[in-house]
Amino acid sequence: MLKGTKLYSIFTGKCPVCHEGKMYVESNPYKLNKIYEMHERCSVCNTKYKIEPSFFYGAMYISYGIGVAFAVAAFITSYFFIGLEVVPSFISIIVVLVLLGPIIMRLARNIWINMFLSYDEDAKHKTSKT
Repeated sequence: MLKGTKLYSIFTGKCPVCHEGKMYVESNPYKLNKIYEMHERCSVCNTKYKIEPSFFYGAMYISYGIGVAFAVAAFITSYFFIGLEVVPSFISIIVVLVLLGPIIMRLARNIWINMFLSYDEDAKHKTSKT
């Protein structure tokens, strides 16, 4: 349904160009020893994921923003809706960020690469893409 949009690539971890190849060696972000392991190139369209050395350092800024959004949401939910006191509400922030940390990291990387690469319907038919 969303195929062809940046959201599809961001939420599925698929190649931002062809939307078919997997970006990550291990699809489960909770296998922490392989959380940062990405394929060098897309297996379908041959797109190079690391556009330049240290390319994904910029994803740290995205990760920070996502983390703040989740922290604010956790605090508002626990303090205002559930009715916890301030200290337990801050503990809920820590719990949420620890549990969702791997997902936040992957989302940040996916958003970052999608800022630089766009979907190309004909990409899988091209032989070499850089």
